Amino acid sequence: MKYNITGSNLQIANIELDAGEELVTTGGAMVYTTGNVAMETKMEGGFMSGLKRSISGAGMFLVKFKPQGGTGIVGIGGSAPGKIIELDISKKVWICQKSSYLASERDVKIDIAFQKKLGSALFGGEGFVLQKLSGNGMAFAHACGDLVQYDLKPGEMVKVSTSHVVAWEDGVTYDISSVGGVKNVLFSGEGLFVTTLTGPGRIILQSMTLYDLAMALSPFLPSNNS
Repeated sequence: MKYNITGSNLQIANIELDAGEELVTTGGAMVYTTGNVAMETKMEGGFMSGLKRSISGAGMFLVKFKPQGGTGIVGIGGSAPGKIIELDISKKVWICQKSSYLASERDVKIDIAFQKKLGSALFGGEGFVLQKLSGNGMAFAHACGDLVQYDLKPGEMVKVSTSHVVAWEDGVTYDISSVGGVKNVLFSGEGLFVTTLTGPGRIILQSMTLYDLAMALSPFLPSNNS
């Protein structure tokens, strides 16, 4: 499978499939296909697997794309301004924020993951339910705004503002900590807690959250009185 990602902040991943290759996507991710690509919607893995995917935001049904009679191309995109991330699942298991999964090769398994600590689930911003990507092949996820990636060394820690964590390699420790100080709590705008990520492993952060985007746009949306 070959691919390239085009665009700046409304990106499309253009994925080239050869004979025998298959792309699996969440519902609504497809932007376009060439005419020789067949599409099939399926509850992959049965009802329980579909239910777990649905809870994680990936959807109960998945859409499969296969080329027929030569190479085919499938274009996929996210549902909000942001970036598309490519993740090599063959090398590491990845944990992603809910609803970030877009697509993957067929040997990638999409499963549900849970925060291990109640405090992280309640105050970390990523929620109690997460997505776990394992198996073999490439996967694609989507996040708001721009992205930054860090490779954390063993014991190295990064503190992140609430909900700005997109994904991290399994093995990175995810927890929360207090921002500390009365002035920080009252006037910094960061709330009581920040997310802490401790290596080893790679982490991916986003510059904007979907909630922040919605709040920024809400004053300009039409209302019944305007």
